[in-house]
Amino acid sequence: MSSLQPVRGTHDILPDDFRLQKSVADCAAEIAGRYGFKEITPPVFEFTEVFARTLGDTSDIVTKEMYTFEDRGGDSITLRPEFTAGIARAFMSNGLAQEIPCKFFCRGPVFRHERPQKGRLRQFHQVDVEIIGVPGPLADIEVIAVGAHFLETLGVLGDAVLQLNTLGDTESRLAYREKLIGYLEGHKGDLSEDSLARLQKNPLRIFDSKDHGDQAVMADAPLLGDHLNDHSNEFFTHVRDGLDALGIAYEINSRLVRGLDYYCHTAFEFVTDTLGAQGAVLAGGRYDGLMEQMGGRAMPGIGWAAGVERLSMMVGEAPAAPNLIVVIPLGDVAEREGLKVTQQLRHAGLVVEMGYSGNMKKRINRANKAGAGAVVIIGEDELTKGVATVRNMETGEQTEIALDALVDHLAAYR
Repeated sequence: MSSLQPVRGTHDILPDDFRLQKSVADCAAEIAGRYGFKEITPPVFEFTEVFARTLGDTSDIVTKEMYTFEDRGGDSITLRPEFTAGIARAFMSNGLAQEIPCKFFCRGPVFRHERPQKGRLRQFHQVDVEIIGVPGPLADIEVIAVGAHFLETLGVLGDAVLQLNTLGDTESRLAYREKLIGYLEGHKGDLSEDSLARLQKNPLRIFDSKDHGDQAVMADAPLLGDHLNDHSNEFFTHVRDGLDALGIAYEINSRLVRGLDYYCHTAFEFVTDTLGAQGAVLAGGRYDGLMEQMGGRAMPGIGWAAGVERLSMMVGEAPAAPNLIVVIPLGDVAEREGLKVTQQLRHAGLVVEMGYSGNMKKRINRANKAGAGAVVIIGEDELTKGVATVRNMETGEQTEIALDALVDHLAAYR
């Protein structure tokens, strides 16, 4: 029955995959923590206008991919398709302007109704970092450094290339926008329907089009980098100098853009071809105009997000499961002692399961299948002597250990 299957574009994250994905997200949290980022969690859903006003009414996310519904109070609600807008809303709602600079780390599920493909689901997970309140390029350098450090710690930085570009300041971008629109007006007959819709509102987004006709037109389009004022050039030079000082390699990609007006200066992506077609696994940029567009006061910001599932595919193998100890009590009297022993070992920091039922052979086989490193057997003979029989599952060796010495003996399995 279809009702017993997960919804298309979602999947059940079973223990091995969960352990892998958790290790990726925990790695991001740990690295971000070293840089002073503090973890927060905005709601999984927001009023729709939080995303509609920030992602642009011509973006694919808003027009095609958002999960939007009307709740019982008549409000339009949307499951978050990304983190930045919710974090910006939380910054304003909680009056955090007096605490800048604010450095936030987030992780959790996001939702987009897009065509499921390798590493891309309709419910997937992201890790996200944001610096709010720092207008200068040091924030850009640090945010990129966190991303590189994270990918390096995962062991996948060597399989990714950092692509870097500048979108310039507002003055540079507005001047360039007019030149780009002028160029595109002369090629309207070759543009796709989606790109025609973006021509006046969002022309930079046409660089992202996958349509072959659009790509042919954009191959000869003027580039923003050729229309930067002095301030924009100085900002970008500072960012590049900082990355050079840190030994972070990058390539300039003059066609890497962000289509929305609140983006400025640094745009970057770590891209890989190890997952099939080349694609970004971690991407971000500076968004100094975002808060103002949401109705707040102007506030600079920069950040990035990375897909946990795609990074997990690059990492490949889950970290080893924690060492498991299985306690097997034989008989009703031993069961009571077995319960006490399992709790004692758990409180000592060990991972312990009870071998519930069946004959000894079945219980040992189940413990072996579960990957147990040791089995603790407690029967009538053991109780009489005040010991437990500890079996090393790797060697098969069995040793009688006094019950009050079990914690010390099994410490190696912690």
